[in-house]
Amino acid sequence: MTNSYFDNNVFNKGKAFIPFITAGYPTLEDTERFILKMEEAGADLIEIGIPFSDPIAEGPVIQHASTMALKAGTTLDKIFDMVKKVREKSQVPLVFMTYINPIFKYGCEKFYAKCNELNIRGTILPDVPFEEKKEFEDVAKLYDVDIISLVTPASNNRIRKIAEASRGFIYVVSSMGVTGTRDEITTDLGAIDEIIRKTTITKTAIGFGINTLAQAKEISKHSDGIIVGSAIIKIIDKYGSNSDEQIFDFVQSMKKAINS
Repeated sequence: MTNSYFDNNVFNKGKAFIPFITAGYPTLEDTERFILKMEEAGADLIEIGIPFSDPIAEGPVIQHASTMALKAGTTLDKIFDMVKKVREKSQVPLVFMTYINPIFKYGCEKFYAKCNELNIRGTILPDVPFEEKKEFEDVAKLYDVDIISLVTPASNNRIRKIAEASRGFIYVVSSMGVTGTRDEITTDLGAIDEIIRKTTITKTAIGFGINTLAQAKEISKHSDGIIVGSAIIKIIDKYGSNSDEQIFDFVQSMKKAINS
């Protein structure tokens, strides 16, 4: 299954570069500005992480960013307000990466209605197994929001099933374990990509662990896009609210690398 929104707005300018940012780290005002800076640098889609107290898929870098964002008082309503300000200036494609608890607490239908209002066209839910996503997907579909499926190196014979039911794009997890930069990625991504390509025309993006231009260029051979998070959060760790130009340079160089 394919989705014209993502095909026409994200994967239509060569290999897509998808940066991740934790909402509210260091502040929501910074997040708003960083999103616009990423778009200016050539980001095709921006993944906004909703901070959560128990982010089981995240390594220490993004865990720390989530903790600091929550301590600063970041809430879902404040994140929606921030996105509304972004939307006053830009229609850059956006998706949320979140755990299911914040959605439950906020109210599933209310959450997806707000996503629709702000043109958030996808959500990534790493703690919801493929077999259990239907109750959320049924609500999301009512509001024209896709649940982005994840395929991992451990998906094995489930890859075809996940790919057949995919919407938006498929998030291919490059390595077992949690997010975080890695010196080496040894997963046979070509084999996973081959199975997906034989099953569906849905586009793919690979994430988890990618942090260098060389890694991004090599891994992009096996996907339609690359997702990078921890490397960007590390820039913010170092430069804080003054990270604008460093983020711009990183995003621009990554976009060029995967399309060179």
